[in-house]
Amino acid sequence: MQLSKNNGSLSNGASDNAGAFSLSDAELLDKAKTIRRHIVEMVGKAGSGHPGGSLSAVEIVTALYFRALRHNPKNPQWADRDRFILSKGHAAPVLYAALAECDYMPVEELSTLRQLDSRLQGHTDMTTVPGVEMSAGSLGQGLSFSVGVALAGRLDKRNYWVYTLLGDGECDEGQVWEAAMAAAHYKLDRMIAFVDYNKLQIDGWNKDVMNLEPFTDKWRAFGWYVIEIDGNDFGQVFSAIDSAKKVSNQPKMIIAHTVKGKGVSYMENNVDFHGKAPNEEEIKKALKELK
Repeated sequence: MQLSKNNGSLSNGASDNAGAFSLSDAELLDKAKTIRRHIVEMVGKAGSGHPGGSLSAVEIVTALYFRALRHNPKNPQWADRDRFILSKGHAAPVLYAALAECDYMPVEELSTLRQLDSRLQGHTDMTTVPGVEMSAGSLGQGLSFSVGVALAGRLDKRNYWVYTLLGDGECDEGQVWEAAMAAAHYKLDRMIAFVDYNKLQIDGWNKDVMNLEPFTDKWRAFGWYVIEIDGNDFGQVFSAIDSAKKVSNQPKMIIAHTVKGKGVSYMENNVDFHGKAPNEEEIKKALKELK
């Protein structure tokens, strides 16, 4: 499968829509490592969680929160903010880590993941965590929610963008494709969705559980403008966002080929770490690799 190539710096694309944050190339790389360390530490301390699909999405979430999104941690309900909707809600650790690094909450609060009375539960809760746009649970719902948010923006004459992050295993859900039809029908061109296409889901390789291919052709057939990238490459993520914003009258899908467990050698492409926490020795090894 041919991926688009990045021939420039990480800062290609999305620079015209910077919000409260606009990190340099080097700072983005450092931030991604910091977020990966947070994921390992918080899931390890909790003794449960989903490290694999959180680590695979780090570049996407970091690119959005630290350069592309218009958002304001001091005013999380700002009416004109861009919306980021985490449909694969079990990847909450990557979102919590990004929000903490943006000062939506103290970084120290990350250590309360999945504890009783903590705001940071295994799936996101928009009623308790500032910056969270959708309460997640059952998979397959985020794209439908995003359609509603995009329609609301049109009706309210707001110019915000709606970004959605789906999992590839999540795309087994029929509701995803109902939402895909609706987004194309209503020509929701301020919707940009990503699929974290790491090729693994809880029961194994996608191709063995429920083959998604030809994945790109499916989205095009449903009326979406589709871009394929290496989703662990910042330059390609930014270039894709920039290209997507130039397309009118269609929702946009960025199929981001990623590595499950990216950045931690023993978790990479290892289905065991879809929903298993590292033990104490594994935490130490991961943090050493992420220095």
